[in-house]
Amino acid sequence: MVAIGAGIAAIGCLGAGIGIGIATGKAADAVARQPEAEGKIRNMLILGSALAEATAIYALLDAIMIIFVLQS
Repeated sequence: MVAIGAGIAAIGCLGAGIGIGIATGKAADAVARQPEAEGKIRNMLILGSALAEATAIYALLDAIMIIFVLQS
């Protein structure tokens, strides 16, 4: 049961990866359409990627805690 719980918690990492990929694709499309707004688009992309990565790190931490702390 511990392994199943850790696997479910690790799904958050998968979601963050997909989200960052989609955001990067949309940012590249936005820069191609409006090159003069590249600075603003880059700043928003970095902020969004950082928030998504934080979610992935929390999910990974949850999975590690489930495996090592709750195993006993």
